Amino acid sequence: MPATNISIPALDGTGAIPAYVARPDADGSPAIIVIPEIFGVNAGIREKCDDWAAQGYLAIAPDLFWRFAPGVELDPDVEAELQEAFGYFGQYDADDGVQDIEAAIRWLHAQGAVKVGCVGFCLGGRLAYMAAARTDVNASVGYYGVMIDQMLNESHAIAHPLMLHIPTMDHLVGPEAQAKMHEGLDPHPKVTLHDYPGLDHGFAATGGNRRDEAAAQLADGRTKAFFTEHLA
Repeated sequence: MPATNISIPALDGTGAIPAYVARPDADGSPAIIVIPEIFGVNAGIREKCDDWAAQGYLAIAPDLFWRFAPGVELDPDVEAELQEAFGYFGQYDADDGVQDIEAAIRWLHAQGAVKVGCVGFCLGGRLAYMAAARTDVNASVGYYGVMIDQMLNESHAIAHPLMLHIPTMDHLVGPEAQAKMHEGLDPHPKVTLHDYPGLDHGFAATGGNRRDEAAAQLADGRTKAFFTEHLA
């Protein structure tokens, strides 16, 4: 399973998006876009790509911040790096992110992938929701996605399955926002929401202080079953 750093063409043709790619043993496999948090394509995101490749998926993680901080890798357990990440988040345009996901979808199709899913974390969770509403991605999963409650007016456009993992004690997505998400999305036939009582943002990180092992395994198991069902 060779893993490589590559570049893929941006959707508007004005540049190239750096990305990490992990390949399965077989060609023509389904594909998964791993959408990073605000910490870049760091070791944890690369490990998630490697894990998907080991399960038979062509996995790619695009560098979300390539327009203004290409190649940045940050550790959320280091306070200075956490604050740096929040700064990047403040200048990031999520509409650009959806275009980058669309570019990744097109690149994956060109590699022979018939079906493409995406899974995102934090900012990536928001982008997974936006991709479900704005692209033809076949299945999407968001972990502790931020600001989704402010984009519920786009839910009518979700045509393919979407799963969201919601920790109930998320300090970045409060109870009111969570209630709005449930109210707006629970009735949607394509959307499944899972709550994780008592857990905070980042509980499914690959490692570090935020990870909750039992909950991460539960959520990841649900995600794997979801992709098996919808990308096979």
